[in-house]
Amino acid sequence: MKKNTLAYTAAACLLAAFACHAAADEPIATDRPDFVESSDTVGKNRLQIETSVAFERNDAEGIKVRSRSTPTLVRWGVGEDWELRLETDGFMREQTRDRNTGLSDKATGFSDTAIGIKWHTMDADEKTGRPSMAWLFHADLNTGTREFRGAGLRPSVRATAEWELAGEWSVGVMPGLMFDKRDDGKRFTAGIFAVTVGKGWTDRLRTFVELSGQSLAAKKNGGSFVTFDAGAVYLLTNDTQVDFAISKGLNDETTDFSWTVGFSVRF
Repeated sequence: MKKNTLAYTAAACLLAAFACHAAADEPIATDRPDFVESSDTVGKNRLQIETSVAFERNDAEGIKVRSRSTPTLVRWGVGEDWELRLETDGFMREQTRDRNTGLSDKATGFSDTAIGIKWHTMDADEKTGRPSMAWLFHADLNTGTREFRGAGLRPSVRATAEWELAGEWSVGVMPGLMFDKRDDGKRFTAGIFAVTVGKGWTDRLRTFVELSGQSLAAKKNGGSFVTFDAGAVYLLTNDTQVDFAISKGLNDETTDFSWTVGFSVRF
């Protein structure tokens, strides 16, 4: 009897160790480089940093604009299904040239910072087609330097849903609302809607294409910011990732072209 008890105890310990090892081996899941956020949280007491450099180019009505930024997201798991978030475009540099007058200008500084939470509300079930889902609640704060500072507090809410399909395909959808403020102080509500389609080619390589409405607003409120995006993600280890993405603006209010390279790490 004692031998059986010892055997059961040893088996239970081995199973527990295997489960912990499997959990530790779950690969990093990031919220970049696509616009649609992941429905996963980082896990309790886990710290994840997702950083990058981004470049934008725009030409409109004789005004040529080139900019660089360092988008960064810090995620801290306060529970298995909850995380705290700190997000910013970081250090920015913008060069503007007016072809009509020949005048040029340059600005450097720091962008605003957003704070928020993510709540993972539902796990996926491939048998029933149920997606993995999460809610994100953010507030952009006007903490940036004068040239890059937004107008006051701008809260937003988003829901994200992800489906894992056969053949390593996946689909993600993210609707939301952003409560913004114009330079004249008047508040307005903008929509958010994006769809991404991903394909896993190996255990480490994934690519995606995406249509993202990052801000859907009337022209008097700055118009809509809509892009077509494509990119790739490569896992260096289960806790580190590199990525690349390009974006093409689809209307007059949107930046013509942008690209980014990023690195993410989980502790």
